[in-house]
Amino acid sequence: MSIADVKKNAEHKMQKTLESLHADLAKVRTGRAHTGLLDHVQVDYYGSMVTLNTVSNVTVLDPRTLGVQVWEKAMVAKVEKAIRNSDLGLNPAVQGELLRIPMPALTEERRRDLIKVVKHESENARVALRNLRRDANATLKDLLKKKECSEDEEHKAQDDIQKLTDKYVAEVDKQFSQKETELMAI
Repeated sequence: MSIADVKKNAEHKMQKTLESLHADLAKVRTGRAHTGLLDHVQVDYYGSMVTLNTVSNVTVLDPRTLGVQVWEKAMVAKVEKAIRNSDLGLNPAVQGELLRIPMPALTEERRRDLIKVVKHESENARVALRNLRRDANATLKDLLKKKECSEDEEHKAQDDIQKLTDKYVAEVDKQFSQKETELMAI
């Protein structure tokens, strides 16, 4: 393994951490409806658990209402139950094969709780980034021990890994700030 491989691997894993944070933050509900809200809802489809978008089409009917068009009439009750039992606190109304899901308004207390959740997710991402930095630096030290690179190359590579870590931590902070602003907007 070369220094370039270590850097490339670290950057790839840091990018994955950022994508994971973005997906986690998308699940935290603001007052507005968006289709990504139901991405993680699982439905029992003839004995196997599948995501909601494999048995239906999710659309935004208006800024505060989602529509779920179920493709099979037999699945309507199961989809309704899956949405109702999810951790989102949503209450769908059935109209034939269409489920209308109104987004309840967020109270000030609920907004503060959601900000705590977002802060926790962001901190987990920062910890993951620092762990990736530590692992990359340990790999660089191993390369130095095996005499596959010089001390100067190892120090320069560690500086590059630190700059990479700083860049991704700043991106995590940016995503946190955006989500916090989104949650506090009425």
